[in-house]
Amino acid sequence: MVLALFGFLSLSSMDVLDILLVGAIIFLMFRWIRATPAMNIFLAVFAIYLLMLVVDALHMKMMSRLVSILVDVGVIAMIVIFQPEIRHFLMKMGSNTRGLRIISKLFGNKEGDMNNSSVNEICEACRRMSADKTGALIVIPHSINIQSIIETGDMIDAKISRRLIMNLFFKNSPLHDGAVIMSGDRIVAARCTLPITERQDIPANYGMRHRAAIGMTENSDADVIVVSEETGHVSFVKSGEISTIHNINELKLLLGQSMTGLGSTI
Repeated sequence: MVLALFGFLSLSSMDVLDILLVGAIIFLMFRWIRATPAMNIFLAVFAIYLLMLVVDALHMKMMSRLVSILVDVGVIAMIVIFQPEIRHFLMKMGSNTRGLRIISKLFGNKEGDMNNSSVNEICEACRRMSADKTGALIVIPHSINIQSIIETGDMIDAKISRRLIMNLFFKNSPLHDGAVIMSGDRIVAARCTLPITERQDIPANYGMRHRAAIGMTENSDADVIVVSEETGHVSFVKSGEISTIHNINELKLLLGQSMTGLGSTI
């Protein structure tokens, strides 16, 4: 009787597929917005939508009209509030789709991949800055254009070298406060400002550099290397996830994997 009331008395294979797809979409949405301020709003709108299904099934016309208005307003509010999450999803979908990568390489800026020599220079600079507890923030972009980030800093356009990297992040250097952007085998810019993540689940021992690194990887497909000024620990940030680096060979391996099959676009 209850199933008949909600129209689920008989289920076809397409009905089952429909339910599974809706469940998958809801699950993905929960993953994208978890630990963000948008989570509570999403739950509220979802609860209103469930209420609309109930009042429609019970033929409560006035309540149905009222809840429908709330849902319509809620959908618009979700688009506005979830704009960063929607943008992040679309960028990740583009960067993780092979066909779109090929199109990006055909029509985008055709920079060469970072070679082994540049990777070694970066890793050696990070090793020395870690030993000296010199804070550093190094951004390595891939297919997504980050020109707007580059324009917040000062143009460098120099070949990657460990000495130059260490000089840029030296605490008395006028360019040490901010991120260094690297593309191909060149240091593109320094003192760049990165977006700060809004996530609430980040451990307290991570400072503003780590939050900026997470924010950068949430808003692009770039990878970020962080050297902590307080502890000297080196971290590798990719897709919003932080990996602690225990030795220089581990960092070389992660950078090598990052460069495989990816072009740099600024």
